[in-house]
Amino acid sequence: MIFNIQQTIQINMIKIQSIANSSVFQIGSAGVIKPYSTLANTGGFTEPAPGVAADVTPVTSFVPFNRPNS
Repeated sequence: MIFNIQQTIQINMIKIQSIANSSVFQIGSAGVIKPYSTLANTGGFTEPAPGVAADVTPVTSFVPFNRPNS
């Protein structure tokens, strides 16, 4: 079966709260998305990271998408 897809996508703002090793972010259509993940200790760490202080609040940031001049 063959699908021909035509689409127009306009994105004014996307808010992404978090990204993890197994995250998939897709805009539009794709034939097949195959899961793939790897875990690498590229820093050579040997013990867990220190805990976060209780008074730290997460910072939310927005990524603006610039519109082309019309």
